[in-house]
Amino acid sequence: MDPWLYYLLALVLIAAGVFCWLANLLSLPGNWVLLLAAALFAWLVPIADGRGVSWTTVWILLALAILGEIIEFAAGAAGAAKRGACRRSMWLSLFGAFAGSIAGAMIGLPIAIIGSPIAALAGGAAGAFFGAYIGETWVGRSHGHSMEVAKGAFAGRIWGTIGKFAVGAVMLALVTIDALI
Repeated sequence: MDPWLYYLLALVLIAAGVFCWLANLLSLPGNWVLLLAAALFAWLVPIADGRGVSWTTVWILLALAILGEIIEFAAGAAGAAKRGACRRSMWLSLFGAFAGSIAGAMIGLPIAIIGSPIAALAGGAAGAFFGAYIGETWVGRSHGHSMEVAKGAFAGRIWGTIGKFAVGAVMLALVTIDALI
């Protein structure tokens, strides 16, 4: 393969990887799509002259994607459960976080570059808050208890997203290094 074609394909992979990484802020499976893109690149573009994404890197990316999901789920659920949430609250918190992330991203669109990611993170946390609060009041818990659970879901969602985003950054760095060096 011509070197210019290889580097063009590698840059397309990296650009797609950046979008996948940012998709994590929208509660979308960005790390998983990045993993699939790297696997497709490893399959379609064989390693030549020491350049290319190796299958070892793809397996490491798989482990990291699983770790990112564990961090996101555990932090979000732990934040609510630590404060005594019921299962319904935790599920509504997850649904609210997803819906809030999408809504936040749309609201943040007019603010160039940083608007959507920041608004998606805030919207996801707010959605987790309201989902947990509704879940707790639905089962007849007091306002005070519902607020405590909702605050836990809010904080857990933020920390979970930050953790998954950090794992995605490591994944993107590995793909970039393996593809270009």
